[in-house]
Amino acid sequence: MKVKVISRSEEEFTRERRQDLQKVFRNLDPKLHPQERAHEYTRALNATKLEKVFAKPFLGALSGHRDAVSSMAKNPRRLNCLLSGSMDGEIRLWELAKRHVISQYPGHKGAVRGLAVAPDGDHFVSCGDDCTVRLWELPAVGIATREDDEAQEPIATFQGKNAFRAVDYHWSNDVFATAGAQVDVWDPNRSQPTSTFSWGSDTVISVRFNPSEPDIFATTGSDRSIALYDLRTSTPLRKLIMQTRANSVAWNPREAFNFTVGNEDCSCYSYDMRNFKIATCIHKGHVSAVMDLDFSPTGKEFVTGSYDRTVRIFAYNGGHSREIYHTKRMQRVFCVKFSSDATYVLSGSDDTNIRLWKAKAAEQLGVLLPREKQKHAYSESLKERYKHLPEIKRIDRYRHLPKPVYKAGKLRQAVHDAERKREDRKRAHSAPGSMAHTSARKKRIVAELE
Repeated sequence: MKVKVISRSEEEFTRERRQDLQKVFRNLDPKLHPQERAHEYTRALNATKLEKVFAKPFLGALSGHRDAVSSMAKNPRRLNCLLSGSMDGEIRLWELAKRHVISQYPGHKGAVRGLAVAPDGDHFVSCGDDCTVRLWELPAVGIATREDDEAQEPIATFQGKNAFRAVDYHWSNDVFATAGAQVDVWDPNRSQPTSTFSWGSDTVISVRFNPSEPDIFATTGSDRSIALYDLRTSTPLRKLIMQTRANSVAWNPREAFNFTVGNEDCSCYSYDMRNFKIATCIHKGHVSAVMDLDFSPTGKEFVTGSYDRTVRIFAYNGGHSREIYHTKRMQRVFCVKFSSDATYVLSGSDDTNIRLWKAKAAEQLGVLLPREKQKHAYSESLKERYKHLPEIKRIDRYRHLPKPVYKAGKLRQAVHDAERKREDRKRAHSAPGSMAHTSARKKRIVAELE
């Protein structure tokens, strides 16, 4: 005789971490949940509020420089290494995991204006106001130098006629470009530049190679110009003149044709190198000159540092910043970098400190359990679904600003509204068609040269 009994496994009805907690089984039939959208909206609202509660982006400061931090560079081969140069000529190599100095270099007699690491990750170059470019060797990670060790000497020194403002290394070949009175391309094995580019600019302020098309690089000049060059040709490609000067340029690592410049008029402009007649996007928010910017390795975001003592994170196609970082003690920001894993943001400022921030202010760092990951993913999907609703949009967009930045932003908005109202009145009292409407993305461009 056979007797049927009910057999149940304890593992099927208990959670993976706490054996004393019972699993909750839910029937997802929509007929049983008539208030599902209302419940989801409440959860999205609570998730948005909790994101503000747990938003603590500042992680720590790397202190040690005796003067303002003027330039930074990250190592493409090592995730936890950072190079920084200061106005007193000193160069430091940091280990970000332990936040201490691995090595110190005497650097230059004047300010260090540019740093760039070679593609192999074993060497880097620096340039400064003393009209020299120096090639250095990077030590192994974890080997810290002692104060009584001998000062590190450069492997090679390249002498120029004028002060250098920026330097950048080629992404695949062993060559680098410097910006100053002109653009010089150097081979580390030669004492003189292999090629020189100039196009009417008094001083070239910044230079940056394209990660996707390594032979193409962009420069910005003191004559308000943005120029494109190709190492394979002896002539420049294209030049753009803007109304105000661009201080820095950065290429999108995922889109070979697009780049963004930080301008003196408090905005950033994104361009497509195939069409210079109009900007693809204007990124607004800063109330003072944008000094530096750097793209995330994903190409979806970039970080900017400004003279208004704030650090902002923009979407590559967003007109306004997603995050605004600031502290009471942070002064004018001269250089910013995204970490190679797109998790952190670094900023160097006039108060001699390098600050480490989270790229996502409310992100939970460390190892997450599977249920925690599912919870975060569910909250993000809810916020994305209901982000257009007024209450969630208001909470999500709110950012606390220092009083000077807030007042300056209000003043800039009032000036902008007055100019727009003046143009509308002129157009209304003029003959039809006599005043053409010019887009703001096109208005800032003065001329395009080829």
